[in-house]
Parts: sequence; structure tokens; C-alpha cells
Amino acid sequence: MDLARLLTPRSVAIVGASEKPGALGAAVLANLVRHGFAGDIHLINPKRDTIEGRPCLASIDQLSDGVDAAVLAIPGPAVLDAVRALAARGVGAAIIFSAGFAEGGEEGLAAQAEVARIAREHGMVVEGPNCLGFTNYVAGVPLTFVEMPPIATADRPCVGIVSQSGAMAAVLGTTLTGKQLGISAWISTGNEAASGVEDYVAWMVDEPNTRVIAMIVEQFRNPARFLELAAQARAAGKPIVLLHPGTSSAARESAATHTGAMAGDWALMKTKVTRAGVVVVESLEELGDVAEILARTPPLRQGGVAVLGESGAFKALTLDLAERIGLPLPAIGGETHDAIRATLPDFIGISNPMDLTAQALVDPDLYRRTLAPLLADPAYAAVVLGIIQTDAGTCARKFPPITAAVRALAPTKPLIFAGLDEGAPVPPEMIAALHAEDVPYFPTADRACRALARLLDAERHQATEAIEPVTLELPSGVVPEYRAKQALAPLGIPFPAGGFAQTPDEAVAIAERVGYPVALKAQAAALSHKSDAGGVLLNLADEAGLRAAWRKLYANVAAYDAGLALDGALVEAMGNRGVELIVGARNDPDWGPVILVGLGGVTAELMQDVCLLPPDLTRDSIVAALRRLKGAALFDGYRGSPAVDLNAVADLVQTLGRLLAGTPTIREIDLNPVIARPDGAVALDALILTA
Repeated sequence: MDLARLLTPRSVAIVGASEKPGALGAAVLANLVRHGFAGDIHLINPKRDTIEGRPCLASIDQLSDGVDAAVLAIPGPAVLDAVRALAARGVGAAIIFSAGFAEGGEEGLAAQAEVARIAREHGMVVEGPNCLGFTNYVAGVPLTFVEMPPIATADRPCVGIVSQSGAMAAVLGTTLTGKQLGISAWISTGNEAASGVEDYVAWMVDEPNTRVIAMIVEQFRNPARFLELAAQARAAGKPIVLLHPGTSSAARESAATHTGAMAGDWALMKTKVTRAGVVVVESLEELGDVAEILARTPPLRQGGVAVLGESGAFKALTLDLAERIGLPLPAIGGETHDAIRATLPDFIGISNPMDLTAQALVDPDLYRRTLAPLLADPAYAAVVLGIIQTDAGTCARKFPPITAAVRALAPTKPLIFAGLDEGAPVPPEMIAALHAEDVPYFPTADRACRALARLLDAERHQATEAIEPVTLELPSGVVPEYRAKQALAPLGIPFPAGGFAQTPDEAVAIAERVGYPVALKAQAAALSHKSDAGGVLLNLADEAGLRAAWRKLYANVAAYDAGLALDGALVEAMGNRGVELIVGARNDPDWGPVILVGLGGVTAELMQDVCLLPPDLTRDSIVAALRRLKGAALFDGYRGSPAVDLNAVADLVQTLGRLLAGTPTIREIDLNPVIARPDGAVALDALILTA
């Protein structure tokens, strides 16, 4: 797909050109003139001979061959014929503004499919339908009806915007230019009939002016390719920041009606893209904030954050916020503590956050002397300055020494200026001076802290290790518990002592081998939920009880479903109590393997206290993820119960990861429950579903 003919065209046609104020075709032409587009512009409107002094063609058939790009500023019913005519003239790309395609029902879906077919057959790039077009600021090409004044790109860090929503692409562009950032290009993809976000990300990875890629996506139509591109972008030093609606059921329904997309599993998407190096945010504000930090500052490494302020109350509020959002604030110690202590008055305490009081008003070099040790300390990945601005006079006393300190110290880690009094009349040239030193200016410290917490959280997900895939030969369909355990036990997944029985005598022999009390569980591929059928009987204390339970088990299942034939029953030793977990694994057809771990039982159902993990995390990363669960206090002993062995749980998770990597025919594995105990972990149940 040659995106150059779309994004850097030498010639442009406007189908539906107009001189009527507010008309889409008129707006596109005005944008091209405003940006000084130097290529050929062909106007097409059968009702006009000239528009704005330019000649106008009556139809697409009159176009010269080989025009690079055409904008279709025409109603939806006329689009298909126009696309066919453009293809016949060898036009390289088309932008379709009109809505009413895949998001508009069966007829619209069929029309969109026909657009895609024509594009494939003729090698044409199609942007849209249902899009706002794009603006390539570096090349000076604004093929959109949104009024786009030119912005500078040569003297400032640039962000590239790729969005399925055209309106949100324009909004984000306004946000970033308000932060005095450049934009290499913003591109809206709409319904993605014949080109998608993945194509434009690939272009931006190679675009030399783009430092950060900001995305607003409701549905990835080619997840595997996006994950590859995300890894390429990270390797190229171009981080991707993603806003992806869909955490609520209402948002998922809205996505289907807005872009014709069927939204997928948001948590699964986040797990996979984060593993590929993407920073996932949850609001437009956060998208702009994170993009600014990434565009302006040196790369963020692992570590904590140091916060300097000028108020004791701000210090307390920051401590509260940090606990809520998981922002690490390491204490100031060692040589850093001593260096700061030597430079501060005795009445200023050393802490993180630190209250510098109003002392800097009379001793403005205090900022430099305090910043220097913090910026040199590897314990801190970033530093936030929370400054009271108040009025122009106060700003004049604070901003110049802070800017001078930054210039002198040349930080190699992010340093962020955050005003504590949003709305204070800060002279724009003072903010511009900070920007010139690669220091972001935030209107509130809360936003700076939240953006840093998001970035540090994304970095935590990168601790992985190479895995050795494990291959299993499994039958297709549902693999019942006893067969699943027979397959998984040799891999090191622990199960209760026991065995599979087809007669009462076999059951008794197994019970005598493992010791009473035992559990008896019905086994059949068609009986995934044994408890619903009365197919699980526990705490059987002796032979008589076991034989009676065998008869009851078969009777319960027959009453539940008379046509269901049991293979037999599992007899297993009852074990000690522990913390109940749910562990599952899934090979998603779009996103690939992922593992779910969380608190089991009622907690899992009511609280959804679970996390999704990529299959190649290190043991320490898995344990850290478990400790971020809401109920993590249970792992360390609660009300006198002993602490459990989380390393054993992590080992089990890693085994599942190797299995998914080596056996792609596995669709799902369910180990529920897994009991974590002080001396290890044991899976009480197992079910495998294969393709």
C-alpha cells in the first residue's frame, strides 16, 4: 500500500468542489490554499465552470490520468460510482468523508465491501469512509474539511496522531498545539474500508519528524500486525500512547454504531499492547499529558518520583494521591539526603514530597541546589516541581531561577513543572522558556503525577524472559478434568493425589492408596459444570461412605440429564485450606495467548479481582502482579492464617505460558480453583478446550 500518494500527494482532486461557505469541498480547497499546497489542484463539479478563479471539470472522467489523491466531498449514495471512476483514471488514493456505510446497516456494509474490493483490485488507498481526512503538517497537505491553520514543526518535538474518530483527532491536535508541541500529521481512519490504523502507524514509524505516536482506537482490525508495529516503534524510540474506549458495556455498544466495529475484550487488548510497549491511557486529557512528557523529556526509566512543593498541605495531598494511583515516592536518603540537608535551612524538613516553604522567594538559588542531588539520584526516575504562581510578580521571581537551574543541570530524566494554582496569570514567554529546556508545563500537579504513574506502570510490564514452548497432543473439543490432569501433571502442574475410576471397586482402591477423606467427582466431556449436576461429593470418610457416594453421584447426574453418560469419576484426597485462586489461560484468535489470575470463589464473581498477564513474564513480575490485586493482603496471612507461597503460583502461571506458546490448538485452560498454601499451590480442577 503506497501511502505516499495519499499523505504526500503531488496532485489532488476535489470531487464535489464548491465555493459555498460551509460546504465540505469549499473547506478542503481553503485549507490547501492556506497551507500553500504547491501541487496541482483539480476541481470537479458539473454545475460550475470555475470556482475561486480555478477551472472546474464536469466529471471525474475528464481528469488526467494518474492524479495522486482525490477527496470525495459528496453524498454517500454517489460514492461508489465515484470510486469506480477514480479507479478507472488511475487515481492513487481517495478520501471518503460520507457516513452511512458499515455503521449504517446491511446495505451500507455491502457498499463498504464494494469500496474495499475496488481498492484492492486497483491498488488504491482509501481513507474512510466516515472520516475527516488528514493533515500532514510537515508536507503542508491538509486534505480535510476541518479548518487547519499551518503550525510549525521544525523547531519543536512532533507527535503523530492516528485516530478512528476524526473529531477526536482534531480535538487532540488542538490540545497538543496548545502545549506548544508540533504535529507531524493527524490522520482519521473512520470505518477503515481499505486502510486501517496499522497502515498509518507503519508510516509514522518511518516518518522522521514523528517522535511520539498518539492513537484513539475503538477496534483493532489487525491486532497481530499492530503488536508487531508497536514493538518496531518502541525499538525505533517512538513510543505509542493509546486511548481505547470500551471498558464499559455501553461503550462497546457505542463503538459498533459509531464505526461499524465490534469492540473486543478491552482488558485483553490492554494486556497485549502494554506488553508490546504501548502506554494505555483512559482519557483525552491523559493522552495529551502522557504524549507531552514522552515528546519533550528524556526516556523514563524504572524508579520512583521526587516531588518538590511549597506547601505542607500540598505535601499531604500528594501523599494521598500517590497511594491511590500507585505512584512510588521513595524516601530521600543517603548521599542525596546529606547533600540537600547541607543546602537547606534547618526549618525545612527533608522528605518526599518536600515542602520548600516560601524560602525560594528570598533565596531563588534554592531550586537549583535542591534539584541537583535529586536529578543525580538513580532512585528517582522523574522529578515534579509543584510551584505556587499567584501573579505575574511571583512568576517573575520564580520562573527565571527555575529555568536557569534546568539549563545549568541539563537533566537526563524527566523534570516537570506543575502550577498549583490553575488560572494564575503566567506570562506565556515564561512557559515557552521552560519548553525550550524540554520541561513540560502542567496546569496541575495531579495531572503530572497521574501521567507519570501511567508511564511507570507501563514500564513495569516489560520484565519478560524467553520461554521454552511445550507441545501437547490433545483431542479436539472439551477435554474433561481427568484427561486434562493426566496431560498437565507431567508438566509440573500440581494436582491432588488420586486417580480415575470406572467402578466402585477401583474408587475404593484409589482412596485406600491416597488416604481418606476423599472427594468424588463425576467425569464426562459434556459435564463442564459438575457442581450444577450434583457431580461433586466431598469429605468421604471411609469405604462405606465412598460406595454410597458413588451411587448418589450417578443418580444425581441422571436426574440432571438422563442422556448424559459418565466416563467414570475422579477420586482425590481432600487437602488443607488456603487462599482460593482462579487461574486460566486463553489463546485468543486475534491477540494470541494470555493468562488470567485472580482471587477465586465469590471474590472472583462479585469483585472481578483478577489480572491478565502475557505468557512470558518473569516470576518476579507475576508475583508483583498478584500483589496488586485488591485482596492481596490474604497472601501474607489474614487474621492468623499463614502466608502462602506466591512463587509456586507464579511457577504454575509460567508453565501455562509455555504450554500456550507451544500448543496453539488450545483455546482455553481453566484451573479453578487453585489453592495457594504455605508449602506450594495445588489445582483442584482442570478443563481444557481445544480447536
